[in-house]
Amino acid sequence: MNDSTNTEEDQDPIEAEFSEQAERSPRAPADSALPAWLTSLPDQFRPYAALARLDRPIGTWLVLLPTLIALSYTRIATGFFWIDIWWDVLFVIGAVTMRGAACTWNDITDRKFDAQVERTANRPLPAGDVSVTNAYVFLGVQVLIAFLAWLCLPFDAKIVAVLALPLIASYPFMKRVTWWPQAWLGFTINWGALVAAATATHVSFGTILLYFGFVCWTIAYDTIYAIQDEEDDALIGVMSTARLFGERVLTWAFCFFLGAAAFFAAAAAAAGAPRLGALAVIGFLVHAAWQINMVGKDKGAALRAFKSNAFAALILLVGFTVAAIL
Repeated sequence: MNDSTNTEEDQDPIEAEFSEQAERSPRAPADSALPAWLTSLPDQFRPYAALARLDRPIGTWLVLLPTLIALSYTRIATGFFWIDIWWDVLFVIGAVTMRGAACTWNDITDRKFDAQVERTANRPLPAGDVSVTNAYVFLGVQVLIAFLAWLCLPFDAKIVAVLALPLIASYPFMKRVTWWPQAWLGFTINWGALVAAATATHVSFGTILLYFGFVCWTIAYDTIYAIQDEEDDALIGVMSTARLFGERVLTWAFCFFLGAAAFFAAAAAAAGAPRLGALAVIGFLVHAAWQINMVGKDKGAALRAFKSNAFAALILLVGFTVAAIL
């Protein structure tokens, strides 16, 4: 008969590592972009802000900007309307809350993996700053706020938005079953572009081209981001395109940047803005080349290059916005 009492020898090494991390309970995640701001919050709010990644706003920008770009893109033929201000407000609320909810869900499912990776070991769940139960409650609060914004969307946009939920729910598991979690992230994080198109008019062929451009762009920048974790990911068996591409990782990343630019140019042509679209795409490609060159000289600059993609998106946003105004 098996003894029901676990000894130290019988304890799962992953569980043991997780327990050790939980006992440390650091004040700010090691990969926080705004550690001073995060640690200035009241003790009871700090871990939840970190759980929603409020201390790392780049993720919210990378969710929001494709949505704003898509709205500008759909207005190239008609110009902007006053109601677009209201749509932008809803998109901001949706981007902040759903990005936070997705990160919370990701941390719940990945808490044991995160405990084994130096960059993520100090996150609230592996560090023991938030219980799993409270994380689920916080997840529900964020989804509720997003739901209230969802109620304000047109019917077609509501349907399109709901279709993203399976992508969001399954994303954390992709790194365990495929070498292409970055591609899954691309289809997930940029879904707001389709929602924006459905909100403004409808999901056109040009919008589909734009969406696939965003997917290629995400694969490129998230591959660069994954360079930081290659060694840890290899040790714990987590898959990524950075590991898949190996020594040619930057070559492949730039190929995806090129693919994104091709889709963006085709989308601009389909919308009747080939010249302004071409200028925006050229600016986008110059920025991409700068990223590849920077990381090629120093792989430690991968995080800096990743964060700079907010400016790459701003180039496209300005281009399509000017096209819509003119």
